Amino acid sequence: MKLTILGCYAATPRTITNPTSQVLEIRNRMFLIDCGEGTQVQLRKNKLKFSKINHIFISHLHGDHFYGLVGLISTFMLLNRQTDLHVYGPKGIKEIVLLQLRYANSFTGYNLYFHELESKTSEVIYEDEKVVVKTIPLKHRIYTNGFLFQEKPKERKLNIEAAEHYKIDAVYYRKIKYGGNITLDDGTIIPNAELTFDPEPAKSYAFCSDTMYDESIVPIIENADVLYHETTFLESEADKAEKTMHSTAKEAATIASKANVKQLLLGHYSTRYSNIELFREEAETIFPNTLLADDGKTFEFD
Repeated sequence: MKLTILGCYAATPRTITNPTSQVLEIRNRMFLIDCGEGTQVQLRKNKLKFSKINHIFISHLHGDHFYGLVGLISTFMLLNRQTDLHVYGPKGIKEIVLLQLRYANSFTGYNLYFHELESKTSEVIYEDEKVVVKTIPLKHRIYTNGFLFQEKPKERKLNIEAAEHYKIDAVYYRKIKYGGNITLDDGTIIPNAELTFDPEPAKSYAFCSDTMYDESIVPIIENADVLYHETTFLESEADKAEKTMHSTAKEAATIASKANVKQLLLGHYSTRYSNIELFREEAETIFPNTLLADDGKTFEFD
């Protein structure tokens, strides 16, 4: 599971910082999460292939989280994209994007699908044979969702020496990896546990930006491997966090602790702060296993 931070600062872009956008690579899928201004440039800087992005998840319709979307959609067209593109986001995102394309007389040559979200309870919005994505309803000034990306259980690992010992034909290997027992010609049943090793545990990543402190998300993100939680303010400006419906580093750490996640990743810093290390210092007083996101930074979670 690999995460590339394209941008992780709040509000307006600067020459040294970018608004929210990140790429999650999991089980050979590449998901784009939010698409603030400058996302295309950051994709190129980080040498991420545009063609591998088939699913884009937009948390909410504040500009610093989706103003780069129509530009990216247009660039896909200029690159002669043929593959379908799916966009998941709040109701209204389809109207906004198509209006811009219509007035530019610039429609895509590929299929563009919008999956508009309205539910205020968690729901599955994407699923294939390896990954499932659920919404995490958040509390912000407008309708907002976080996203929980979960690997499905992996195949068991074949113990090839055991399989050869029992002279099991290779045609049955797939069945074995999916948990099946094997019956030999003499009727002996070989339990799967003797023929396989446990797979690596399935991983999960929870993205929560933007939101005020909200314990109702804890059951949804419980035991996640990694939690990205917005931390726009430090606790010294908790009044501003409450007024704008954002979170402090201390509050993000409290959520991580209550949800028993393995790793907390902080981001969405207000640009009023010149030293983001202050966010880590505050969070670590409650949740020691804390990392700082920053533009261009890549994390690999084994």
